[in-house]
Amino acid sequence: MKLDFWQVTDDPVEKVVALIARRVLGEGERLLVVAGDTEQRTAIARALWEAGPDSFLANGAADSPGADRQPILLSADLAAPNGATHLVIADGRFRESEGFARVFLLFAPEAAPQARAAWRAQDGREDITRSYFAQENGRWVKKA
Repeated sequence: MKLDFWQVTDDPVEKVVALIARRVLGEGERLLVVAGDTEQRTAIARALWEAGPDSFLANGAADSPGADRQPILLSADLAAPNGATHLVIADGRFRESEGFARVFLLFAPEAAPQARAAWRAQDGREDITRSYFAQENGRWVKKA
């Protein structure tokens, strides 16, 4: 599994989720976005629908009827009825996430200590490939 740590400093999380979602869908994959807070999930859903006049990103709640047909699901937990292979953890709280090909942990600078702890917890795991990305001058730069 690829495990990416994205330190969000310049853009709102919703915009970063939309960026990742567009890439994931472009690869022909499905996505699960997890955030514990209902308001944050609502803001992310709105940002995905408003991603652009010609490029909205269809999404729905993981517990809604027809969730299995949605390319992007939003949820408070890791259940992915749409068969998502990619996961965005949008609230910065790392969760063990077996079964996904790629996981993106988005975290604010104030959550860096928890992200570092999650990074260290993966030490020695041969089934995990970790990367760290930070925003610099409006661009995402891979650091490790």
